[in-house]
Amino acid sequence: MKKIILLLFSFLSVSILSAQGSKAHNPIIFADVPDMSMIRVGDTYYMASTTMHMCPGIPIMKSKDLVNWQMLNYVYEKLGDMDALGLNNGKNNYGKGSWASSLRYHNGTYYIATYAQTTDKTYIFRTNDIEKGNWKVSEFKPGYHDCTLVFDNDRAYLITGGGRLRIIELNDDLTGEKEGGLNQVLIENASAPAGNVMLPAEGSQLFKHDGKYYLFNICWPRGGMRTVLVHRADKLTGPWEGRVAFQDQGVAQGGMIDTPDGRWFAYLFQDHGSVGRIPYLVPMKWENGWPVIGVNGKLPESLDLPASKGLGIVTSDEFTRKPGERALPLVWQWNHNPDNTLWSVTKRKGYLRLTTGRVDTLFLQAKNTLTQRTFGPVSSGITAIDVTNMKEGDFAGLALLQKKFGQVGVKFANGVKSIVMVNGSVRIPVEAQAVPLTQKTVYLKAECDFRDKTDIGYFFYSLDGKTWLPIGSQLKMEYSMPHFMGYRFGLFNYSTKTPGGYVDFDYFRISDKISK
Repeated sequence: MKKIILLLFSFLSVSILSAQGSKAHNPIIFADVPDMSMIRVGDTYYMASTTMHMCPGIPIMKSKDLVNWQMLNYVYEKLGDMDALGLNNGKNNYGKGSWASSLRYHNGTYYIATYAQTTDKTYIFRTNDIEKGNWKVSEFKPGYHDCTLVFDNDRAYLITGGGRLRIIELNDDLTGEKEGGLNQVLIENASAPAGNVMLPAEGSQLFKHDGKYYLFNICWPRGGMRTVLVHRADKLTGPWEGRVAFQDQGVAQGGMIDTPDGRWFAYLFQDHGSVGRIPYLVPMKWENGWPVIGVNGKLPESLDLPASKGLGIVTSDEFTRKPGERALPLVWQWNHNPDNTLWSVTKRKGYLRLTTGRVDTLFLQAKNTLTQRTFGPVSSGITAIDVTNMKEGDFAGLALLQKKFGQVGVKFANGVKSIVMVNGSVRIPVEAQAVPLTQKTVYLKAECDFRDKTDIGYFFYSLDGKTWLPIGSQLKMEYSMPHFMGYRFGLFNYSTKTPGGYVDFDYFRISDKISK
């Protein structure tokens, strides 16, 4: 029976967000995939994105048509073992970690350059096989913010900075700055074409086309919207001339990509409320040696590309594994570094077991919350949980994770288990409702409504998996800067008194339908 259900929900996962008609529609992905860096090698596209405090980090995605993307691997399992990266000793890494990575292909090797504020380091990852990963890393100080990796005449550089952009030459093996190499201001005021700005030009991505160099940046003019800037030069070191390249609906930051048949697109993203920063493709053409983005300067709804077959970066999971399969599919990421001794998909066949290993009083500081993206325009997540082996003080269940979080789950307090909903949208989280629980299995559901930036979360429980009852209060979801990430579904279990208890999650199932 479980196999039949798995097939059904696998089909649902594939069908989610399927486009109407035969053409692709914007946004290309209605989920949090910010700071994209994209390359084409032959007829295959690869993309890296930012997932900051999540672990593993820097997801690599693959597509054959720029529309339908699937997960390939992650660049790192752990960025490091500092307290902040692991939610230890009251510290955290929310909104930090690795940002705006630069994906490049040069002489048969794939490279990722990224930077992390938490460690104040720059990282250069490389592999000869991007499909299978096995990334090797070099790291050095300082950390160069939003850097783009540049290969030019067999020399390697980073371009970095905000407003005042610099170029730094790397040594031959890309393990650090080259002693005596190029290190200078590249553009003194890259924001100038946009006038008075509140966010100076950043997010650099450099490309070479027809013998000229093109540098893409984002800025935010005061009283305006997120804006694409492009600078052009005949030589890498300049002089550079710049102009506003695109300004519509705040869709900005990214770069450009071509298709094997010679078409061009800009890949950009939009801040879209609590679902996060979502990717768009915008047709692009060349006029007088400049990239011209948009259809009459505007963002089109439909694109001359194949229709979406579904959102390939989220999926349901029955936690049933075949020999040789990954313990966790690539759609899953942990909130910060996990303790790998405290979770398993093998101790009970067909279940995810989360065991508590320490005492935590705050959900946002608790270890081993397992997450994947929410998505729009609406989405829901359902789980079934066996709470037989909880200990006094344990709290386990399903969450919508951001700074202003919501939880529905089971609390074990004073010898009694209750289904509770916690609304964490206020400074001190509120237990909005509690319902006594006398059975070992409970079914939990969280729904997200992102339509027209409604940004409301709803929570439900069921005692039989069929009849659903609302619980608690609505969660007013908000994209907050401390976390700097769209809302995530999260499976959690933490102890407030006695470590060592555990719960078993039978499945996690997603849908692009909600009850409202």
